[in-house]
Amino acid sequence: MTPRGPMTREKAGKIYTILKRTYPGSHTALEHKGPWELLVATILSAQCTDARVNKVTPSLFRKYPAPEDIARARKTDLEKIIRSTGFYHNKATNIINAARVITEKYKGMVPRSMEKLVELPGVARKTANIVLYHSFGIIDGIAVDTHVKRLSYRMGLTLNTDPVKIERDLMAIFDRKEWGELSDTLIQHGRTLCKARKPYCIACPVRSMCPSAGYGGRPAGAASIP
Repeated sequence: MTPRGPMTREKAGKIYTILKRTYPGSHTALEHKGPWELLVATILSAQCTDARVNKVTPSLFRKYPAPEDIARARKTDLEKIIRSTGFYHNKATNIINAARVITEKYKGMVPRSMEKLVELPGVARKTANIVLYHSFGIIDGIAVDTHVKRLSYRMGLTLNTDPVKIERDLMAIFDRKEWGELSDTLIQHGRTLCKARKPYCIACPVRSMCPSAGYGGRPAGAASIP
């Protein structure tokens, strides 16, 4: 096993180059049309799978297609639609309040800056980074979700477990131009091989550089992965 310690930019670059080649064209799995739908979908994805969110959002946006529609919605009606995503009371409250702010303060347009996005109810840096990069092509930071948090620590990219500190550490060892796609690439690796309960280290393309390598195991169909 590789000793755990501060990650160098050179080693981080090698890891990312391999992962990017292994998972070309990685992108957010949240289905959406425009920044508003992505914002709502990302809020719903907290403690919930993207697959579940993708089952909920079509009916949600059919009934409430724009921020002003949700801003006028009854909370109980919204809760019924998003119930299966979990924590639906808080999510409904945040989505309605965010819709009201966007409608009243930004004329129905999702703001295009980190400072303004994180002021919206239910929006922290992770959500803001996802919306900025995937909707506007703006790179301001790195979205740290549960996959990125797990993999970053597991692979020695950070020694921290707090998302804000993890983001800071990742920003220090990766070039800014890589920040947007980095999150999507790590998420794809987390879903495919470096899973929470049973990472398939034997099939991992960066196992020789990972301080946590050695769990073993191989998923069906993983033989084609270097």
